[in-house]
Amino acid sequence: MSKWENNRAWFFILPVFVIVAFSAIIPLMTVVNYSVQDIFGPGQRFFVGLEWFREVLLDTRLHDALWRQLTFSGLVLLIEMPLGVAIALTMPKKGWASSLCLVILALPLLIPWNVIGTIWIIFTRPDIGLMGSLINSAGISFDHTANAFDAWTTLMLMEVWHWTPLVVLLAFAGLRAIPEAYYQAAKIDGASPWAIFRYIQLPKMRGVLTIALLLRFMDSFLIYAEPFVLTGGGPGNATTFLSIYLVKIAVGQFDLGPAAAFSLIYFLIILLFCWLFYQALQAVEGGEKS
Repeated sequence: MSKWENNRAWFFILPVFVIVAFSAIIPLMTVVNYSVQDIFGPGQRFFVGLEWFREVLLDTRLHDALWRQLTFSGLVLLIEMPLGVAIALTMPKKGWASSLCLVILALPLLIPWNVIGTIWIIFTRPDIGLMGSLINSAGISFDHTANAFDAWTTLMLMEVWHWTPLVVLLAFAGLRAIPEAYYQAAKIDGASPWAIFRYIQLPKMRGVLTIALLLRFMDSFLIYAEPFVLTGGGPGNATTFLSIYLVKIAVGQFDLGPAAAFSLIYFLIILLFCWLFYQALQAVEGGEKS
């Protein structure tokens, strides 16, 4: 087979590169262009260099939003990862019961993000919402629109309900990929359920859990629609995450230069944390193999 025939497969993925160029690279270059200019109107723009980046990095509101974002993403990972693995371990492995569990778990993932926020607004309303009215009828004051703790609690419950099924599905796929011979050998050796989980199931799930960790971190760090619909960033700035603050700058204040610089910094922060997560997981895996 000639070299030309070997390289001919690249033509099949050429349309993908073209689509990515128009949908990602060109808009990214536009953002980079805006981040170094001061725009007053059509044809009225001046090159300002790194001024917007310095302004954004020194903005205390950005620091507060970043802290809230890191806290939210950290809590989400601490809850969803162990909970998803625990649910996957208790699910039936075969038969109609297994298929039924998978279908039920996948239902929250099919609901659009803005609809999720609307559902939880109704669900947690203190006057007509099932959750809100039950809590208030028990003598506990609950109002996510007026109390910061209640807003955070509602957001966390909503996020866990919405995205834990993704962790469950990935963990369940990892469990199903484990050969039955491993369990038979463990049974012969008299291994306890904890030993089976520690030395068989958890190592075999490491790959899918790495994917789940990276996906959930990126998604939680980019969250916008759900908190915007549910709380609008309030009460006050209690739930103003990085994405909501970015929209306020770009749309609310129409400061395109600072917003563009902010979005690039936002993008680099996500890449940095994903790289750190990946390197840490690879180091752990390498240490266990050695």
